[in-house]
Amino acid sequence: MMRSLRLRLAIGAMIAIAFVLLMAWISLSRLFTDYVLKQYRAEMTSIIDTIAAETTASGGGLQLEREPADPRFRLPTGGRYWQISPASGEPQRSRSLWDVVIDTDSPPVHAYQGFAQVEGPDGSPMLVHSEHLSLGDGPAAVSFTAYAGFSRKELDDALGAFHDRMRLMLLAMAGVLAGAAFLQGAIGLMPLQRLRQRAAAVRAGRESDFGTAGPSEVQPLVSEINMLLAERESALERARARASDLAHGLKTPLTVLAHLAEHLPPDERAAALQQVDAVRQRADRQLQAARMGVERMAATTVAELGTRVVNVLRPVTVEKGIAWEVDIEPALSLDIDPADFAECIGNLLDNASKWARSRIRLGARNAEDCVVIEIDDDGPGVDDKNRELVLRRGAHLDDHGPEQRSGSGLGLAISADIAEAYGATLRLARSPLGGLQAALIFPRR
Repeated sequence: MMRSLRLRLAIGAMIAIAFVLLMAWISLSRLFTDYVLKQYRAEMTSIIDTIAAETTASGGGLQLEREPADPRFRLPTGGRYWQISPASGEPQRSRSLWDVVIDTDSPPVHAYQGFAQVEGPDGSPMLVHSEHLSLGDGPAAVSFTAYAGFSRKELDDALGAFHDRMRLMLLAMAGVLAGAAFLQGAIGLMPLQRLRQRAAAVRAGRESDFGTAGPSEVQPLVSEINMLLAERESALERARARASDLAHGLKTPLTVLAHLAEHLPPDERAAALQQVDAVRQRADRQLQAARMGVERMAATTVAELGTRVVNVLRPVTVEKGIAWEVDIEPALSLDIDPADFAECIGNLLDNASKWARSRIRLGARNAEDCVVIEIDDDGPGVDDKNRELVLRRGAHLDDHGPEQRSGSGLGLAISADIAEAYGATLRLARSPLGGLQAALIFPRR
């Protein structure tokens, strides 16, 4: 199944061009062939008329008073031939026939383009036109057959020369028409290219709809898409509002439940507070998801925004003597809301600044089918068994000496939520610098 409109238009144009040129070839070839045959037939008829006018009946026989003036009749195999064959007696013929006698009544005689074909004096095919005539009236009338002929090669050469020229002309015309068809397809599909660019602008958040510009043929589609975008935006706003209302509506009952749980026995109080905290975390997640502008994306330049976040955090780490390294490909960009992206990497950089001893590195690069953003520090890092735990909201690591300090907070969990909302993932690993590496992996759109 062909999915390309350009290919469909090109194939349709090629089929139409081939059909039209084939019809032109057949029509012109037939017209020219008929014209040439008509000219040869008229010439042969004229030769027969000339011979008949110069022929007289004498003593029951035929006598040619004067031969036609064309010198080709006098040269052996000269290309023009005539013969008079009476009903009885020897025929008279042109010198060009040499020793050949034309007899179209004896088989085998083939027809070619309306002429009788016989063997000529040089052994090549000869085309002959004949007429049955008579001289005189009544019993004294003398009947005879007059023949006029020419070389078949002469006719074939004339038709072949015409067909060669016509073939070159039609091939040139096919090239011009094919180029015009491709150009027409390219020009005709330019509005769709502009619609694609407009769609990219809508997806990036630079435009709210497709506007009203464009050809009248696609205006109904554009109008339907605009209405769909408007309805989608309205539905999205309502969904965000309901999620926000739900999250906020749960806060007060949860606070009351937490207050009432304080009066329970110690064991039951701990279990009740744990469940209240789980519901509160879930509500916070829904509120965060409702706040993010995932559906109104914008193209964000990673180097510009990443450098800006680093410059904000750099003064905070001056007293600790931390060295910052930024290694981001200049042209790297992501389809993500700038505020969400800033919060996502800001939380990760802030976490690194709390735990780093002397170095923090922010890097971003293009991978095979994704964009990878890596934040490394030379701090104590996180053990393999605790890396999933620190991505949970409100999770805290127990103190195990200087290598793992408590207080992981909400930053990593929020960054994981933002990454997930944009189809990305947050992975924690051991950093080449010795501490923690937080890697954001965004799929390439």
